Amino acid sequence: MIDAPVGDDPPRGTARIAQVPGPRPSNERQAATPSPHPWWRDAVIYQVYVRSFLDSTGDGIGDLAGVSAGLPYLKRLGVDGIWISPFYPSPQQDHGYDVADYCDVDPVYGDLACFDRLVSDAHRLGLKTLVDIVPNHCSSEHPWFRQALAEEPGGAFRSRFHFKQGRGEHGELPPNNWRAMFGGPAWTRVIEPDGTPGEWYLHLFTPEQPDLNWRDPAVEKHFETVLRFWLDRGIDGFRIDVAAGLFKHPDLPDSPDPEADERTRDSVNPLAWNQPEVHGVWRRWRAICEEYTAIDGRDRLLVGEVSVSTPAEQATYVRPDELHQAFFFHLLTAPWNANTFQRVIAEALRDIAGTGSTITWVLNNHDQVRAVTRYAAPTPTDDAALPDPGGARARAAALLMLALPGAAYVYQGEELGLPEVVDLPDDVLTDPIFRRTGSRQGIRDGCRIPLPWSGQASPFGFTAGDTAVQPWLPQPEWFANHTTERALADTGSFWHLYRDGLHLRRSLPQLGEGPLRWLESPPQVLAFVRGDGLVCAINFGDTSVPAPVDGIPLLASRDCPPATLPGNTAAWWICDQLTA
Repeated sequence: MIDAPVGDDPPRGTARIAQVPGPRPSNERQAATPSPHPWWRDAVIYQVYVRSFLDSTGDGIGDLAGVSAGLPYLKRLGVDGIWISPFYPSPQQDHGYDVADYCDVDPVYGDLACFDRLVSDAHRLGLKTLVDIVPNHCSSEHPWFRQALAEEPGGAFRSRFHFKQGRGEHGELPPNNWRAMFGGPAWTRVIEPDGTPGEWYLHLFTPEQPDLNWRDPAVEKHFETVLRFWLDRGIDGFRIDVAAGLFKHPDLPDSPDPEADERTRDSVNPLAWNQPEVHGVWRRWRAICEEYTAIDGRDRLLVGEVSVSTPAEQATYVRPDELHQAFFFHLLTAPWNANTFQRVIAEALRDIAGTGSTITWVLNNHDQVRAVTRYAAPTPTDDAALPDPGGARARAAALLMLALPGAAYVYQGEELGLPEVVDLPDDVLTDPIFRRTGSRQGIRDGCRIPLPWSGQASPFGFTAGDTAVQPWLPQPEWFANHTTERALADTGSFWHLYRDGLHLRRSLPQLGEGPLRWLESPPQVLAFVRGDGLVCAINFGDTSVPAPVDGIPLLASRDCPPATLPGNTAAWWICDQLTA
């Protein structure tokens, strides 16, 4: 196994991370009192895309043992826990989001013993562990679906999916006009056991990911068993994929805009997503988590990928008896503009925090173009004579996010300032969107490139042993400028900015949960006060403005001259008086 570079632990007193016991056998559980301040309310969680984090076996693919080896690095960074992308047995048509067995580990990533060691190692370092659960759909290789294909129409296993007779004289047309998010029709026709063309089944992503029918009681019963399987292994919660999915309109009618999901690569079709019945599932899952918390006092978390159009709609998912949190994607998708950032932050504070939950801020994830590249895109106000602003803006946005009330998620490589890899050749692309459409629009390979750890050439310390084994996606030569080894040595790097921000966030009482008060500021600037005198300001413009606070910032995303906030810069101050 290779060792990830970790360096020294942070100084005593700079981090407040609770120590968590390892998994306890169910027959040893004892009644306990839940914490009055659950850890998740202001936690910062690091998203681990297992396949691309660290390869301990030398096959070019990251694995669970590699995640364990990297935990000291994450401890030093200062995060509170990890969210692990799917590692279940899967044919990997969508890299684990096509699950063939929800209660095991794919051999390419290790086994259950590797998983148990990972959870134990994380808890020993005071890091929480969340696993990714995929309840909207499974793999076409899942035993249920294989059995459904083998049985006649109307069978018990077919009722666990959406099998329907086609339209047209001979059933040759799909049951409705829906299109799949990843391209093409949302229905595929099967060949029946007698060899004749038969029913169609629904798949809102790809044919290899058939949608489960949550109106069949067997589906919900199975997933409750899955939750308990992983909770019994000591995890601290779940990230829920497609949490606004699961239920479809019971009549599966035609959509007035059937291509909306395919066009936007998002869950837009109002007949396929955000159905009212889904809230009952989250209430029952919340009750299961609270059952475990009541036994041992360890708070469990349900955080949902809830893609809905407004913060008010998202708020309905985080009511006190439903999900604990839901990712707030409106900040991630906001263009680099002070008015837009202020509007989406204010809406979140009004609608989501009003439920009693805390907002879950995010700037990057495994499905989106990385912030460094996203913010580099020209805007009408950009000065063409200035250097590429993407890196400076991503640094500023990070300090803004870490100063906001609530929780935050950091996607692997974000702390290294990794840009998107936009020039991968067609023959290495693995995203099913490209396979289905031939288009690069919305493909996600460029943000999933294996991390660079050390050295000057690929595999940059990602792969153990034989350096001739290349990672599953090729790393560009310029990754040499972004290795963890180089970032740790450079006190001006993205990594040190994130580390300093995270440790201040844990040591300053003004940060984490609590109120936010906006300050008057120039048009291109946002400024607000947290708690008793912590000011955060971010300049979205390209030119410098007077700082809202006299004196040297406590932390800034780039050097700030006295009384000045440069363009594309954020800074924090502790103060008693604000400048006029």
